[in-house]
Amino acid sequence: MQRITPNVQYGDLAQLDSPSNKTYTILLLAGGQLQTHRGVLNHDDLIGKPWGSQVYSHLGSSFYLMPPALGNLLQGSRRNTQIMYPKDIGFILVTMGIGPGSYVLEAGTGSGVFTTALAWAVGPEGHVISYEVRPDMQNLARKNLEKLGLENRVTLKLKDIANGLDESNVEILFLDVPNPYDLLEQVYAAMMPGGFFGCILPTANQVSRMISALHRNNFAFVDICEIMLRFYKANPNRLRPTDRMVAHTGYLVFARPFLPGEAPPVIYPDINKEEPPVESEAE
Repeated sequence: MQRITPNVQYGDLAQLDSPSNKTYTILLLAGGQLQTHRGVLNHDDLIGKPWGSQVYSHLGSSFYLMPPALGNLLQGSRRNTQIMYPKDIGFILVTMGIGPGSYVLEAGTGSGVFTTALAWAVGPEGHVISYEVRPDMQNLARKNLEKLGLENRVTLKLKDIANGLDESNVEILFLDVPNPYDLLEQVYAAMMPGGFFGCILPTANQVSRMISALHRNNFAFVDICEIMLRFYKANPNRLRPTDRMVAHTGYLVFARPFLPGEAPPVIYPDINKEEPPVESEAE
């Protein structure tokens, strides 16, 4: 992704927002056009305008010219399957320390939405390797990456990781596959001890199975969470939550691989044991 300049240039990704909250994301090209039911906008007419400008279609309909955020790009990606939500993606990036210069391996490319977020985050100095077993999904992911100019940051591999991963000493590895608990032997063989492992699972019984598999395969420091997101209506006189919220989308599981024989003890709390009361400092 290019650095945002004060004025719009050819090659920029631009977001056009209409007053009706319809959003269009385009790559600005010489001679290009955006055709909407509210009229046509010529790319050439947008070049040189300051970001935040109000622009008009040939029918006189107004749009606001904005630089897109990553969330806008992800939501606008073509998809054939359920995609990972920005609320989960942001937490994964921070928790696993993914940023400029990172090298990340993922399995389960799907439509490439999470792959796109990874490619954006690692920057031109980093790289993403993404495994997928379905050719049609990999082709869709490739098109989504090419649309945003991120294809050079990603190596797409058509392979079932049940047969092993090609890489070794991987520092960051994330799985978005139906059965990650069956693949931990292959994951552990590819990872650097002390690296960052994560996956996403839709159901609690799968998480329970994952916890047991992690401990069997030399992973420790297991964290499990789910992210809830609630928006509010931006009315200063009647501030209140919106009627809907983005609730459960998946359980996030994180762990760290360790060298055999170096395992910290695994302690499961006794839920039947009565804990002593906590004394208040005021007492």
